[in-house]
Amino acid sequence: MTKNDDPKSGSTRDSHYAKLRRAHRDAKREKAGLPPFEPKGRRDKPARRGEIYEADAGGLIHLYGLHTVRAALDNPRRTIARMRVTRNALARLGIDDETALPFPVEMSTPQDLDRLLGDDAVHQGVMIDAAPLAPRPLADLGDTALVVVLDQVTDPHNVGAIMRSAVAFGAGALITTERHSPQESGVLAKSASGALELIDHVEARNLADALKAISAQGFQTIGLDSEGPAPLEATFTGERIALVLGAEGKGLRQKTRETVDALARLDMPGAIKSLNVSNAGAIALYAARQWLARGSR
Repeated sequence: MTKNDDPKSGSTRDSHYAKLRRAHRDAKREKAGLPPFEPKGRRDKPARRGEIYEADAGGLIHLYGLHTVRAALDNPRRTIARMRVTRNALARLGIDDETALPFPVEMSTPQDLDRLLGDDAVHQGVMIDAAPLAPRPLADLGDTALVVVLDQVTDPHNVGAIMRSAVAFGAGALITTERHSPQESGVLAKSASGALELIDHVEARNLADALKAISAQGFQTIGLDSEGPAPLEATFTGERIALVLGAEGKGLRQKTRETVDALARLDMPGAIKSLNVSNAGAIALYAARQWLARGSR
């Protein structure tokens, strides 16, 4: 008899505890006034401990935090179904009359939001249920001179932080892969601190084809790689730059390395030779903006 066949084995205990967790989860949803959870695919799976669900049964996502919600309210492309908010947060958002908003507003306590989102979510007293933003087409990059491309970066904290840096340095779009990239979520939006609403998001089915299309639009595509043949600041040649960042740990995929116009490294004189992808992205965006600024003089 194998361990998995033994009725006293860990697998049986795991099944028992899984049932208890599901019962506890459903009780929480019932207490919060939500319907029982029914898996609908990837968006309904919790991204992290501390968020009960990223999406409800209607496909809406939970966005929370003052910067995140304020930016969503100011975004004409964002469809909001309802808001849960404390009196204090309502004042901090600059909303004098909640009845004038074009969606229902439910006055809540911080404890109400804790129960719904989990203790780890820094909601600052406000949460909205909203429809995800529709991705932009690749052909709709406009006249921007700087874009960021992510090659299967999966951590929503990193993607959100990269969005924030991209907006700060004037990038016009963030391009990700349709698969092996995080869906829009409360964690991603909170990490982006409002930037999710301020940058065009493009999803590419095939990244190599997308890079070729970007190059055809006049962008110099540069992949960041610790083994790149030259420093990033010595690699820039174009008037439009697309910075390509690889996944956490494994970096750029081989096909991506073969497709970009150039590979470049960030020279670091210290003992540590690699950075988190969001930190590397911020440095690369600064260097690219400096190059583009010199070219416009």
